[in-house]
Amino acid sequence: MPSGLEGRHIAVLMGGLSAEREVSLTSGAACVGALERLGARVTPVDAGRDLAQVLDRLRPDLCFNVLHGRWGEDGCVQGLLETLGLAYTHSGVLASALAMDKTRAKAVMAAAGVRVPGGGLFDRREAGRAHVMAPPYVVKPNSEGSSVGVFRVFEGANAPPAELLSDAWAYGEEVLVEPYVAGLELSVAVLGDRALAVTEIEARTGFYDYDAKYSDGGSSHILPARISEPAAARAKAQALRAHQALGCRGLTRSDFRYDPVNDLLVLLEVNTQPGMTPTSLAPEQAAYLGMDFDRLVLWIAEAANVHGDA
Repeated sequence: MPSGLEGRHIAVLMGGLSAEREVSLTSGAACVGALERLGARVTPVDAGRDLAQVLDRLRPDLCFNVLHGRWGEDGCVQGLLETLGLAYTHSGVLASALAMDKTRAKAVMAAAGVRVPGGGLFDRREAGRAHVMAPPYVVKPNSEGSSVGVFRVFEGANAPPAELLSDAWAYGEEVLVEPYVAGLELSVAVLGDRALAVTEIEARTGFYDYDAKYSDGGSSHILPARISEPAAARAKAQALRAHQALGCRGLTRSDFRYDPVNDLLVLLEVNTQPGMTPTSLAPEQAAYLGMDFDRLVLWIAEAANVHGDA
């Protein structure tokens, strides 16, 4: 289909240095294929520490950023691209950094009227030696995505996760500890100024951790979610409000917990660069509303910033 991308040189930034490298490579490969079908001249770039030199040599018309996690999604690469004067997709420097810092993002979203979990930030060794709140609760790194390093501590547990005391812990010295909200896992993608749909996620293990997200058969997506229309409307409104409060642009995905018994909806986090395969949550929602994967990739490319729009 005619796309407006014909002949444009697009560098797809993928891989990277974070714990979500493999997920990013999968997303990147899917986006490379879509951009090629749209007529662009595509250069896949496995983003390493020489990224500035690589991009300065390539001088692409656009960087399609499919990096996930620290360095690629937290404002660092965005700042590099601003310095190089290159257009890029998804959120800018400030929104990317803010959304990746879960504690600060929660404060901004709460001030905007979005309901977020309680809890707080703790030294990971303090949280590993004794319960810092009564179980059940969830421990997660403050600046990671894809549920990397996330643990649920069950009611009656004698001790916190031993991994928090390990010298092999690689997710920062501070962890976020939040009360566990029983109920359903929901997700809402936002595309520009529109919340798309509500997906219910059913994890095989009952907890939507990294393995449930990315292992074959680890989870199933139910679209639309099996919740009431008012609850779905509230989830979409809250996702859009969070997207706007954080200053995001392009595509984001907000993850929720919803307790239907008490009608309690809590927004856990906003992902500024969601997974981008045809079966990822955000592309699934776009397809549900009639926008196939290639058209979604085209929309993201066309919505990319100009230099200086941080």
